[in-house]
Amino acid sequence: MELIKGESVMMDYSSLDFVIATAKELNIPISQLMLESRAQELGCSVDEAYDMMSAKLQLMEETIHERTQMPFISSGGLSGGDAYRLNNAFKKGITIGDRMLNKMLIKALACTEGNRCIDEFAIDPTTHICGVVPAVLLTIMEEHEIPRDKIVMELFTAVGIGMVIANRTNLSGTQAGCQAEYGGASTMAAGAAVEALGGTPDMVGHACSIALKNVLGLSYDSVTDFEDAPCIKHCALGVANALTAINLSLAGIESNTSVDEVIDTMKKIGDFMNPILGELAKVGFFDMSSAIKFN
Repeated sequence: MELIKGESVMMDYSSLDFVIATAKELNIPISQLMLESRAQELGCSVDEAYDMMSAKLQLMEETIHERTQMPFISSGGLSGGDAYRLNNAFKKGITIGDRMLNKMLIKALACTEGNRCIDEFAIDPTTHICGVVPAVLLTIMEEHEIPRDKIVMELFTAVGIGMVIANRTNLSGTQAGCQAEYGGASTMAAGAAVEALGGTPDMVGHACSIALKNVLGLSYDSVTDFEDAPCIKHCALGVANALTAINLSLAGIESNTSVDEVIDTMKKIGDFMNPILGELAKVGFFDMSSAIKFN
């Protein structure tokens, strides 16, 4: 790993539009910019930062393997075994849709079940990011034969996107609704995947904008405070949303709004949500008679 033009670059993560513009100005991928900045934040070399991220990718891979080979049940009792079931159904030819989407769905459930079952957080301590991001990136690595080191780099892209969202608003579903949590995860995955597949920084921005716009207004709701249900299934929907944004962006379809504007709009929506739709909402899933017994 080499320094960008021999200089240090520190990002303040206040604007994704600025990150994109900086990458274009330096004529480098966003991932390289994020790696350099992350190394400075951690006070380590770029090689050390890369190795730490590579270890996280290995954790994702191990979690997927474990959760697809045998079922596990979470501490909340509402999740576990779905990745195993879906993987078996896929192998038997029961599922419909293309191979890419099915593999993403399996990995999303596996990583998220691993997160809830063993409390190992792959990138960020939110259920959705732990499922959607590795599911999308590891699937395109396999299906498009992308080198593993490239996928490690794209995790930096994903983290950079997530840090901007967190700084401009919030990635927590309890604070800004599930539009932020699984919408943010879709956005991170879509942007990173577009770059991994050869997209330009501008295309990364369009993918992020499209993915996030698709989920604006989704309030937080959970059957229990364990966030097992319906959160894990949201991750499956999250990869479908990311895949949609990836394909549109790679086709040259542009968002008609900047990604920073979409993030700020999401914040406004989250700020105006009635508190009753916030953490442990007293309406929706939490108030269903079939869910009350779990609380």
